[in-house]
Amino acid sequence: MTRILITGGAGFVGSCIADKLIEDKDNYVVILDDLSTGSVEKLPKASKDNWRFVKADVNKYSEIAEVMLGSRFDYVFHYAALVGVKRTQDNPVKVLNDIDGIKNVLNLSKSTGVKRVFFSSSSEVYGEPVELPQHEETTPLNSRVPYAVVKNIGESFLRSYHKEYGLEYTIFRFFNTYGPKQSKDFVISKFISAALKNEDIVMYGSGDQTRTFCYVDDNVDTCLLAMKNDLIVNDVMNVGGESEVKIIDLAKLIIEMTGSSSKIVFAPALKEGDMVRRCPDISKMKTILKRDRLPLEKGIKNLLASELFKQLISSERGAE
Repeated sequence: MTRILITGGAGFVGSCIADKLIEDKDNYVVILDDLSTGSVEKLPKASKDNWRFVKADVNKYSEIAEVMLGSRFDYVFHYAALVGVKRTQDNPVKVLNDIDGIKNVLNLSKSTGVKRVFFSSSSEVYGEPVELPQHEETTPLNSRVPYAVVKNIGESFLRSYHKEYGLEYTIFRFFNTYGPKQSKDFVISKFISAALKNEDIVMYGSGDQTRTFCYVDDNVDTCLLAMKNDLIVNDVMNVGGESEVKIIDLAKLIIEMTGSSSKIVFAPALKEGDMVRRCPDISKMKTILKRDRLPLEKGIKNLLASELFKQLISSERGAE
């Protein structure tokens, strides 16, 4: 049996990875999360005996050590992190604490025989683009945002642990992933939540910023194929979409698709953390996935039809 640890496994992408992994009865999955931003509602619904949940903080060595020393894992997906532009801007020191979690996971992985660590990095490592599309070999390190700095440090730790200890790794640089389990801290779910309530959709700056969007199934399938087929070993891969969309056009599309009476209102641009353009080179991803990615409109339709998405949005409304 293959034993797999997912830190941040009650979060959006981590929980989707867990769902997919436990479909294989030959996998045993431990989902670890401190529930500071994750939710038990996102844990697998399948009543199978090949997974369990542990509430623990990966940034606290004693808590993660108890889990990793007690179960010898073959693979670790280190997805635990403080995420979200506003949250990370409001809590810059808490963001930096995630460096402890990276060190804890790598120290324990190299000491317990983990075969490979998969790390959720971010498009934020590119800072303001110096070339488009953004290629894995071009990382300008020009962002001052703490979240981007931590992801860059995490990537450096992985390379260093491989060089010194032989610990293998794969770095996934995620570009705007969305799906039914995503909280409304993020742009698509935030806009849909506002549109369904006919509330104003707030646009920071002109709305001409561009992003690409990746449906979560495309993200998860790519990452798991990299694990299963021993691909992107000791390497980096962009995981995202390739069609740039202006944020203001995204808002208009969502208003149209929901039949909403929401109005777009403008607010001052964010001082930091809102890069002008994001567009990845996804050549590696396409080689691995070997199928078309889900178009944005179809992905939004999936969200609007998803009972889970409606429940999460509803529960988050109640917490406001």
